[in-house]
Amino acid sequence: MATKPKSEQIHDLDRLRERLVDAMLPHVAFDGWSETSLLAGARDLKLEPGLVMAALPGGPAEAARAFSELTDRRMLEAVPAAELAGLRVRDRVSALLRARFALLEPHHEAMRRLASFLALPPHAALGAKLAWKTCDAIWYAAGDTATDYNWYSKRSLLLGVLGTTSLYWLNDRSEGREATRAFLERRIDEVLKIGGTLGKGMARILDLPEHLLGRRLRPRMRVR
Repeated sequence: MATKPKSEQIHDLDRLRERLVDAMLPHVAFDGWSETSLLAGARDLKLEPGLVMAALPGGPAEAARAFSELTDRRMLEAVPAAELAGLRVRDRVSALLRARFALLEPHHEAMRRLASFLALPPHAALGAKLAWKTCDAIWYAAGDTATDYNWYSKRSLLLGVLGTTSLYWLNDRSEGREATRAFLERRIDEVLKIGGTLGKGMARILDLPEHLLGRRLRPRMRVR
């Protein structure tokens, strides 16, 4: 039997990983992000243990990472670039975040379990990395082209929006989570005000004479 090209093997493995993560989600609501949930999802798909190890060798932690990245991708697919093109930047960010929460709605309890899982010391760094990656994906899709300090400040501010809104959403009992949507819009408006003030302040600092700033704030380009 002919061996598939490496690109096809990777595609097959990515697809298997997605199927496995989707299959384990109903079990996560009861057994958390654990080997039990992972193996239960594998049984639902009638997968051999070897395939589970090939798809998610890092176990539950890697499953959590795969789930977050899969949700990011589906978020971008749910709000295509053509749909975002006619919106203001703040509305692009809002649309993407609302799409993400809509995708997560069927997995509300699994997300509650994920929040607890990523709060554990062994997984805290992973949680921070995944949240930052989500914010980066949102800003990139919203058309952000910043390469200076704004690149970091925008993502840091959005990280706060994502974190507080996620906590609000997890505890929201309103009809259709309408309270979460209102909370999200308020947080975005607040952050835009903070971001505008921060940006102006940094711009004024960077306009100061170099001898007042020191070399650290004005690194020189190296010529290679």
